Amino acid sequence: MRAHSWIRAFFVLLATLAFSAVAYCQVGVSISVGFPPPELPVYEQPACPGDNYIWTPGYWAWDGEDYYWVPGTWVLAPEVGYFWTPPYWGWDNGAYFFHEGYWGPEVGFYGGINYGFGYFGHGYEGGRWDHDHFYYNRAVNNVNVTVVHNVYNEHVSYRSESRVSFNGGHGGIDAHATSQEEAAMRARHIAPVATQTQHIQEARSNPQFRASENHGKPPIAATDKPTNFQEGVVRPTSAAHYNPPARMANNPARAAVHPNDLAPHEKPVNSPKGNANVDQKYQQQQEQLYQRQQQEHQKLQQQQEQEHQQMQQQKASEAQRQQMEQRHQQQTQQMEQRHVQEQQHMQQQHEPQHQAPPPHEAPKKP
Repeated sequence: MRAHSWIRAFFVLLATLAFSAVAYCQVGVSISVGFPPPELPVYEQPACPGDNYIWTPGYWAWDGEDYYWVPGTWVLAPEVGYFWTPPYWGWDNGAYFFHEGYWGPEVGFYGGINYGFGYFGHGYEGGRWDHDHFYYNRAVNNVNVTVVHNVYNEHVSYRSESRVSFNGGHGGIDAHATSQEEAAMRARHIAPVATQTQHIQEARSNPQFRASENHGKPPIAATDKPTNFQEGVVRPTSAAHYNPPARMANNPARAAVHPNDLAPHEKPVNSPKGNANVDQKYQQQQEQLYQRQQQEHQKLQQQQEQEHQQMQQQKASEAQRQQMEQRHQQQTQQMEQRHVQEQQHMQQQHEPQHQAPPPHEAPKKP
């Protein structure tokens, strides 16, 4: 019995270690979008608020309908010796894919994007760890030496001033991961911490951060601490004007993410055509179709709400939530398009029964 217990414990340990490896080593590649994000706005960096804060640059995220700006901010490192690898958008197989950022002992690949302040395309030149203290390079960081004493000055030269925010594709950054960056991506790492997740959520919930609203120039470019959108904020000094792709104005399902976002279906109203039996049958068919479509709306809404609750219980990452929202939007659009086609098909079947017969032509004279 002791041997069996030991064997069971051994396999439980192996399963736990395997789960931990996945949790620490998987790098998120989540949602895809058919058009590129706006350029990065130009802004000044807010002062570092204290020791061991690491700069996390701002970037454009996706909420299932629109790009929105996540302001850059200073974040306490989750572990001594850890650096932040920023997220980035990369072109692949006809779409732009979002690669989630992460913490790790080495900086991985972030698309060759010039985020500034030490993140100039490859690696990080904004500071270094010395035992349990982080030392800041004042040449690229805004550091008040009366608050933070661990500083140094080291000139950094970089070639590109580009504000392009994506890798590959038409007009994108032409950069590839080095062997060291690939190794960092596969190594142990930590997902964005709770304060970062909250920071992202607050930015997402503010309509002014949407690219279609601010046209590429968000009202706040950076903050001194996560979620601090009232004090210590920095506004962009300049930004390229962004025009979002035209939406289909006559397609309400295109912008809807959940069934509750859709305008409710109008209850069918029968227009008598003169044949009482046909009119009554058509009215019954319309009512049955209306009831079934309403039930499908409710069922999909309940299913998506359950998935939202599961994500909250599992404390899912922002990338996982964005991927879920994109899936919800696709489900909602497909359902609504199917409903419209069903309604049109029923109308097409009904109309020919009431069309007047073509007039007889008068016989031609010989």
